[in-house]
Amino acid sequence: MITIGIDIGKFNHCACVLDNRTGELLVEPFFFENNKEGFYQCHQAISPYKNALIGLEDTGHYGDNLVFFLLNHDFKVALINPITTEYKRKSKLKSAKNDRKDSILIAQVLLNKDEYRNIDLKTYHLRDLKKLTRHHHDLKEDLNVYKNRLQKEIDLVFPEFNSLFISKYGIVYNQILKQFGSANVIANTDIRTLRKAFTVASQGKRISLTPEHLKLVANNSVGEDSITSTIQIKHLIVLIETLEEQVKEVDKKIEELSTNLNSPITSIPGIGIFSGMSILSEYGDIDRFDSPAKMVSYAGVDPYVFQSGDFEASKTAITKKGNPYLRKTLYQIALPVIRFNPVFQEYYTLKRSQGKSHRCALGHVVRKLIRVIFHLVSNDIEFDVAKLV
Repeated sequence: MITIGIDIGKFNHCACVLDNRTGELLVEPFFFENNKEGFYQCHQAISPYKNALIGLEDTGHYGDNLVFFLLNHDFKVALINPITTEYKRKSKLKSAKNDRKDSILIAQVLLNKDEYRNIDLKTYHLRDLKKLTRHHHDLKEDLNVYKNRLQKEIDLVFPEFNSLFISKYGIVYNQILKQFGSANVIANTDIRTLRKAFTVASQGKRISLTPEHLKLVANNSVGEDSITSTIQIKHLIVLIETLEEQVKEVDKKIEELSTNLNSPITSIPGIGIFSGMSILSEYGDIDRFDSPAKMVSYAGVDPYVFQSGDFEASKTAITKKGNPYLRKTLYQIALPVIRFNPVFQEYYTLKRSQGKSHRCALGHVVRKLIRVIFHLVSNDIEFDVAKLV
């Protein structure tokens, strides 16, 4: 079997062609730049071995453009977990690490089909969806950070403010904070100016709070007069509004891409468009998994097994060695799935009745959900609760 190993770098890559039957290097390790000229240099060197499998470590974005180039030129490409090559290096008792030797090592790893995953243009294009769903996750985390900081500052300068609203971050809520920022400023602001902050071009439900009542509460507030906190509040509101607009933009694009995929995963009650697309994009092509167990392992939600001699631990945590974004999404949707699906609700209740903790029972639900997703996507069929009973 002829394999091609490519060691990825930021500016330069190193490739070699190996005949694994004889151990002969058909093309000695050579370097090429991470640009168009370098890609065609690589293409010229490996084109005589068009049917060979090309392996690269899945090490972030540095190799993405090369992968796209190779796929578009009809090469077969596989991605390898860097941990796999590291184990391989240690098993050979070799401490030396350089690009030339790593390219050979990568080519050798391709002998075992369990140590790499094939990638095609369909799978490659899912990376755009993965980038968007991960960007959504990151924006949401930033939002939580800024909102927590905002609430801290509000507690300092106008601790009574939140009690005046049914919900936070509405239009009037944001406008008041953005324009005035503290109880002291509101208390010293003309009532006509306050009224303008309540005037919004919206067809939503009108709030019961009046400018007069706001001013009265501000006059009696125990909040401190802090110019620093006031400035921070105004800036934080702008940041929060900007991030919320960005989340809407990202979610709109995710919805467009989900329409093109038309996956049955969103037919499961409790799984929305974002969570469904996040799961699909993190798994890539689900067809590459030949069993639900491998999908469970990939997400890192399989129970850790500890056994030695006659002893076997009865309680262990999950491995958490898989994809963290995927694991986070699966646990986030577990509760909605339980809430909207009687079969999953019954399964969760069963595990709790067996003495499992809430977190442990959720883990069982997540693994059951993965098995259902595997079945639906593999067979391209819609979810039917009757078949789960």
